[in-house]
Amino acid sequence: MTEDLETRYRAYLAVLNERRLDDLAHHLCDELTYNGEPMTRQRYQEQRAADIAAIPDLFFDAHVVVAAGDRVACRLVFDCTPVGEFLGFAPTGGRFVFAEHVFYRYEEGRIAEVTSLIDRAAIAEQIRSGAHG
Repeated sequence: MTEDLETRYRAYLAVLNERRLDDLAHHLCDELTYNGEPMTRQRYQEQRAADIAAIPDLFFDAHVVVAAGDRVACRLVFDCTPVGEFLGFAPTGGRFVFAEHVFYRYEEGRIAEVTSLIDRAAIAEQIRSGAHG
């Protein structure tokens, strides 16, 4: 089951990276929780669409994936250039590198819960120091 869950998770990332957001229906429960907030699959999809609009070169690069039981943990690394506001940061025209540690709980092969921690401090430091592309 663990190998199947990792494969399923990587297929979910492919949907995001290939911008096939309508296919999220195959990967998400109709109702899910994101960082403790209940939401519909449609709202989750709209949030990902907004992320992509703000960062057209957004690519979900999984550096570490661990699957066990009904859970997946992943370290995603992003190297991207926002063109719109993202996480409260205005675009600067430069590239940013940051990580997200995200944990998923699956029910019947679909994501039911997402807990995400994005390294906002890394983004803020890059803006402060001018150390972005």
